[in-house]
Amino acid sequence: MPQITYVDHDGHQTRVDIPLGENVMRGALYNGIEGIVGECGGGLSCATCHCYVDEDWVDTVGGPSSDTEAELLEAVATELRPASRLSCQIEITSALDGLIIHLPETQF
Repeated sequence: MPQITYVDHDGHQTRVDIPLGENVMRGALYNGIEGIVGECGGGLSCATCHCYVDEDWVDTVGGPSSDTEAELLEAVATELRPASRLSCQIEITSALDGLIIHLPETQF
């Protein structure tokens, strides 16, 4: 299973194993990681799973997966950055083993 590291806004890191085919949002929710709410359950309709992909991983993860994700990112509660993504749209693959995800201070 790929290991993903979540870094909260205070710098605390939590590394978890996430099954292939899951997404970064569910990985956080299933492991009790605070900072991702996922209010819509991954339905791509709320933007409460906003995250920042670590600079070293931006090229591997890529940008928004759809126009809908790009539009929702415009409404996030915290600073929108070039590395901003909705974590429900980042599917876990073996290529993401070691991925680092930074969490914003708030989702609301």
